[in-house]
Amino acid sequence: MSKRFFYATLAFLFLNIAVSGQNFGDITIKILPDQGNQVISKNIYGQFSEHLGSCIYGGIWVGENSPIPNTNGYRNDVLNALKNLKIPVLRWPGGCFADEYHWTDGIGPREKRPKMVNNNWGGVVEDNSFGTHEFLNLCEMIGCEPYISGNVGSGSVEEMAKWVEYMTSDGDSPMANLRRANGRNKPWNVKYLGVGNESWGCGGNMRPEYYADLYRRYSTYCRNFDGNNLYKIASGASDYDYNWTDVLMKQVGDRMNGLSLHYYTIRDWNDKGSATQFNGEDYYKTLVKCSEIEDVLIKHIGTMDKYDPKKKIGLLVDEWGTWFDVEPGTNPGFLFQQNTLRDAFVAAISLNIFNKYSDRVRMANIAQIVNVLQSMILTKDDKMVLTPTYYIFDMYKVHQDATYMPVKINSDTKTVNNKELKMVTASASQKDGLIHITLTNADLDNAKKVKIDLAGKKAVKVTGKILTSKNVQDHNTFENPDKVKPETFTKFKFTDGVLNVNLPEKSIVVLEIK
Repeated sequence: MSKRFFYATLAFLFLNIAVSGQNFGDITIKILPDQGNQVISKNIYGQFSEHLGSCIYGGIWVGENSPIPNTNGYRNDVLNALKNLKIPVLRWPGGCFADEYHWTDGIGPREKRPKMVNNNWGGVVEDNSFGTHEFLNLCEMIGCEPYISGNVGSGSVEEMAKWVEYMTSDGDSPMANLRRANGRNKPWNVKYLGVGNESWGCGGNMRPEYYADLYRRYSTYCRNFDGNNLYKIASGASDYDYNWTDVLMKQVGDRMNGLSLHYYTIRDWNDKGSATQFNGEDYYKTLVKCSEIEDVLIKHIGTMDKYDPKKKIGLLVDEWGTWFDVEPGTNPGFLFQQNTLRDAFVAAISLNIFNKYSDRVRMANIAQIVNVLQSMILTKDDKMVLTPTYYIFDMYKVHQDATYMPVKINSDTKTVNNKELKMVTASASQKDGLIHITLTNADLDNAKKVKIDLAGKKAVKVTGKILTSKNVQDHNTFENPDKVKPETFTKFKFTDGVLNVNLPEKSIVVLEIK
């Protein structure tokens, strides 16, 4: 063997180790049930709907006269799919759209509602046929809490105050009587009110000090009516802007109930990449970016803890998820992207992280519910398809309002761009006598033998579901809607207090222990 060949071989081996990371053999997970003292808010499994592309029109709302089967204008297939997810909270009308939305344009007879141009998303004409009544009635139909994003960017204090009165007052007041004239006698229950959206960007390009003063003013005039107690949410930071959080905690403090945070899994704003055409390197880079939200949460939570050690103020990740290039041939302003098994991993890993920090994270709203970004559902005319991300939310809904059980994981890792990516993540909770464990194995090539120590808990019955597919690029289409779908999982055995699981490569599993 020549020296040149020897050193080339040695270099290749070192490079391979750097890419592949360490492998510790069996993965060990220890569940700590007696240390669980926090409840995973069901609102972590919240959704987000914006007047963007075909999220609302064609996705949720088709109107009463549509040939697509509907109930009072809401398409039946989407309604049933959303009910099945047990959606706890739905955010509306934006997003960037919220700070150009004037609510009085969306009430009264639909044929008389004024039109507007959606400047943020494609420059299309918005006819306002889906407004306050349509949204709040939708929330009642699917059994979720509404989360209203108010207009701070181009609106006024008076406008937002009157909207709150219109929705929630049961008195003999001008706005309550206007609501009655528009067909709704009793007020709605509206708990969550966002005071602006992305005020550092599309919501006004403000400095945190300026927004903090605006928030104090707006929130003063958004009053509680007739037993409806508002949970007021300040427009928080984007990603790594810890100064924004510091300023708001310092200058607003307990005048707010919650503070938002936006974090998107984006490879590069100038080159987001395809949602379906990607290789293994792209896949792992995406999961590294997704996993970095844990460090982001830790730092924002640390800042909040300085001013609010009792954790009275919630951190709400009210926009999160993947953001890739739009599908070829679609309007760039509509943000329509496909949804693969890779997206399912982003959802599963993120939810495992949110569960872990649920003592401060009180809500999360994935972007978005239908036809936009990392959506639950895709529609085309009268067709509907459920995405891999939908199935993750369906599998993970068992964690809603359950008691979090801390977990210790000894997992192998993969080094990607000098960052360590855990191949296995997990979350555990207990409720109504059941323990649920959600597991992800992000390794594209290798199954994992996972040993789960239940700390003395006995299992009478264990059942499981798995989401995986032959290729990580696999996705559901209107022609093949069931390519990526959960199946029954049985590759486990409970022995002497340890649950031994054979976790297949690129798989996501939920286990129920009775």
